[in-house]
Amino acid sequence: MPYPPPSRIPSGPRRRTLLASAAGAALLAGCSAGADSGADGPSAGTRARARAARDSRGLLARYDAVLAAHPALTDRLRPLRAEVAAHAAAFEDGTKPSPAASKSSAAPAPVPAAEKDAVAQLAAAERALADRRAKELLQVPGELARLLASVAAAGAAHAYLLTEVAR
Repeated sequence: MPYPPPSRIPSGPRRRTLLASAAGAALLAGCSAGADSGADGPSAGTRARARAARDSRGLLARYDAVLAAHPALTDRLRPLRAEVAAHAAAFEDGTKPSPAASKSSAAPAPVPAAEKDAVAQLAAAERALADRRAKELLQVPGELARLLASVAAAGAAHAYLLTEVAR
């Protein structure tokens, strides 16, 4: 025996459909809201890109200091240093360096005398920068967020590799 038809046919969209649509709309609105809405001065994205380039240049200076103090580490550190240089170039690509960004920031920390300690210090710097970038990517526009995420992931991998070298 077949079941009888339902006594009441819904007259509109179901509650789940409405909730899913509202959640999707909120996500899309959040993703498309521009961080470049400031009328005065450089946009948040431009400032974040300049800061990321400056941070990468600072990390590059740390690599150079470690390599100058411990030339025996050149073969191990050269590929990582090259990637950090590429990251700095990617952040600087298409931007005009500001006078403040072109000045050298604080001098890199002194390099420890022991190779393992120097590499461990470099790993800590990579890890700290990767963590900062991972937090910052939530507040920048799309393409820059993708670049920050990629570079943060590379930095985390560098920190892991450097930790293994230091052992």
